[in-house]
Amino acid sequence: MREALGNGRVLLDEGFVDGRVVLVENGKIADIVGPDDARIGDAKRRDLGGALLAPGFVDTQVNGGGGVLFNDDPSVETIRTIGRAHRRFGTTSFLPTLISDDLSTLLRAIGAVRDAIKGGVPGVAGVHLEGPFLSEAKKGAHDHTKFRDLDREGIAMLSSLELGRTLVTLAPEETTPDTIAKLVKAGVVVSAGHTDATFGEMRAALDHGLSGFTHLFNAMSPLTNREPGAVGAALDDENSWCGIIVDGRHVSPVVLRIALRAKRNDRFMLVTDAMPSVGADRPEFLLQGKRITVKDGVCVDESGTISGSAIDMASSVRNAVTLLGLPLAEAARMASTYPAEFLGLGREIGRVAPGYRANLVAMDERVGVQETWIDGVSSRA
Repeated sequence: MREALGNGRVLLDEGFVDGRVVLVENGKIADIVGPDDARIGDAKRRDLGGALLAPGFVDTQVNGGGGVLFNDDPSVETIRTIGRAHRRFGTTSFLPTLISDDLSTLLRAIGAVRDAIKGGVPGVAGVHLEGPFLSEAKKGAHDHTKFRDLDREGIAMLSSLELGRTLVTLAPEETTPDTIAKLVKAGVVVSAGHTDATFGEMRAALDHGLSGFTHLFNAMSPLTNREPGAVGAALDDENSWCGIIVDGRHVSPVVLRIALRAKRNDRFMLVTDAMPSVGADRPEFLLQGKRITVKDGVCVDESGTISGSAIDMASSVRNAVTLLGLPLAEAARMASTYPAEFLGLGREIGRVAPGYRANLVAMDERVGVQETWIDGVSSRA
């Protein structure tokens, strides 16, 4: 059945536009028309009540939500629970994210994501393996005893999903440019994170296909006066994407505003790096044996090390407006259009346009989520 979503302001390429009706049919956006279009007559009408209608949010880094953590139980049911929790905050596509762990756990995670996609679990776009090919010098909350070299076995594992997208976060100095090129050729999206790489090492990785930076500024070699480091490489390279956590704590808003002036906006994407507390009343949880406590909206271990975040994507968009001074339309694109393009899904999701999947979010001016659609199927927040 055709559905007509009307009486809202639709985020199109030119910004939020009044007087448009979005026609949804067979899980896709059939067309965007005026209110007098004849096709509305035989459609099921849905009055948006003046809400803002934007592309559903795309989160490339989701460790947990709804009280569960992917590392604890890399299963289809865990993925389903995480997706359900984040959908309440506008996320309609996400990558369940596994931090550094044993190879057997990584394989279980990939298998669970494969089964979730085959089983039609809403929102699953692939998997993000954040490690274990990382730098001990920038380990952050990761267990460095899980780190390993990126050998043939690791390359085969990273190339094994077959469905959806595989994103790996690695430290370029812990592998070789040729290995990065092999991964990219196999369809893996490669991002730099938890890295102490020099600018030269980062530049070589970028030249061989690395295309992203995981939680920019956090757990990576900084920009200094004589050594630009990973941060300098990220801001100097005009084509790569940078994930940013906009909770006001991981990175100073001042630093993020400076970064936005150094590089065009469509190469930044909002990520949550969310932990089990998102969508659940759970102020404490265990992360690989360490007790993590949510304090003032931040997840920290007993030594005070930041360990993921307690933020959701709707709050990230809101903060991008209030803390970074971005227009709401651009903040919404950073949560949808740009991460979709980073994953190579920019012709499928991330825009409200004919032929795209009907992954949508209806929200108010304060980014209060009212309703979401995944492949045309609605869920009220």
